[in-house]
Amino acid sequence: MSDSKICDLLLTGGTVVTVDEQRRIFNPGAVAVTDDRIVAVGGADDFLDWEATRTIDTTGMVVLPGFVDTHQHLFQYLMRGLGEGMELWPWLSEFIWPFADAIQREDAVVGAKLGAIEAAHSGVTAVLDHHYAPTDIATTLGVAGAIEEVGLRGAVARGMMGNVTDIARRHNLAGEIFRYSTDQELAMTRECIEARPVGSHVGIWPAPVNVIYVEQDLMRRSVELAHEAGTGWHTHCSEAKTDPIYYLDEYGVRPVNWLHREGLLGEGATLAHGIFFDDSEIEQVGDSRTGIAYCPISHQYIGLGVMRLRDLRGAGATVGLGLDGGSGHRLDMFSCMKQAVLLQRVHAQETTVSNGEEAIEMATREGASYLGVEAGFLAPGRLADMAVVRLSGVHHTPMHRVVAAVVYSASPADVAYTIVGGRIILEDGECTLIDEEAVFAEANERSNQLVKLAGFESLLEPWRMDPRTQHAGR
Repeated sequence: MSDSKICDLLLTGGTVVTVDEQRRIFNPGAVAVTDDRIVAVGGADDFLDWEATRTIDTTGMVVLPGFVDTHQHLFQYLMRGLGEGMELWPWLSEFIWPFADAIQREDAVVGAKLGAIEAAHSGVTAVLDHHYAPTDIATTLGVAGAIEEVGLRGAVARGMMGNVTDIARRHNLAGEIFRYSTDQELAMTRECIEARPVGSHVGIWPAPVNVIYVEQDLMRRSVELAHEAGTGWHTHCSEAKTDPIYYLDEYGVRPVNWLHREGLLGEGATLAHGIFFDDSEIEQVGDSRTGIAYCPISHQYIGLGVMRLRDLRGAGATVGLGLDGGSGHRLDMFSCMKQAVLLQRVHAQETTVSNGEEAIEMATREGASYLGVEAGFLAPGRLADMAVVRLSGVHHTPMHRVVAAVVYSASPADVAYTIVGGRIILEDGECTLIDEEAVFAEANERSNQLVKLAGFESLLEPWRMDPRTQHAGR
């Protein structure tokens, strides 16, 4: 009788970066998977007596927990490359809002497929998509279905605007995007959650679009709905330096102080950006273990500022990494990890404030905790969500430290396999569950139509002259 141990999938021969409690690295290592769970992790020599339905030789590669993108707007990738050089609130009122008004259900669904494909190419296994264009029930569920069709797991945070607020009116953010009342928004979100309840591969979360310019009643009732349904909830918070100032002027309190006072913070609460928190807000976010999406590329792209990463993590906040839709141009988690470190270093003018290990932690175990997914590190019993990355080529030669190579040298082109729940959704640079070329063709066609419909032809000029710099280089 054979003493062999049996599994469905065995990855062996490569470097295994577990990001577990001990932060163990096995080189060479192996990971065994049965059904959708990891059943064993260790040195490759410990697996010589294992038999697998499929064995993948990962020699020359690194096996990591799958990356988690904690803040996305996948529909925005249809406008990739446009809106360059605008400040945040004009970027919203003059670019994103008109685009959101023009987009239709079929556009949003193909945008979600496009973004999910790019995510799979980047080793992302789970995503939180803050979707707000359009948000009817059929589109919201269609976006969730599109993400699942590619093979990712995660949640669609259904963006809600509710009744128009004075802040939105004063700053030109009111318009067609405030198309549903607060009661309607909550009823529609509830119906979406019932269609994709907790436990779904891609679920639905309540997501008031921004704590700054939606009404407080919508915030309270959204959190109540999340608690009732057992989901998380999501919003933008203190992204621009004026956000807490506007909120303080309107309500006499800073936004996070108000959320804390109302008992709305805590595990399951996730706030995107959080750049302009004061000391009291950082303490409240940390004490409550609230999740924060750190989006370093979009923070630089729109010139917003630098999140207080050291203070937030030190206070106890759960901090994951997010790529934030069109303000990043690329859905590239490797660039995000690298920029997460470098932005902190240049701001502090100190190299020790962050490192590659912290970046990988935020992209994996912290992101999974933020999203409530039983993944994020490689250990028996965890979901088999993994990224396998090649460490060959001139940009990885010579190879001295795997962590440094992943964060500072690797790119999506190096991803050999993306695995979600034991299922390979990307292999040898191609998605296995969807026709990529068909999606690309439809995305191009629909994007060109949207540019015309939204009146964005002027944004297509091949070279934009900035009067402040046009004489430079003479």
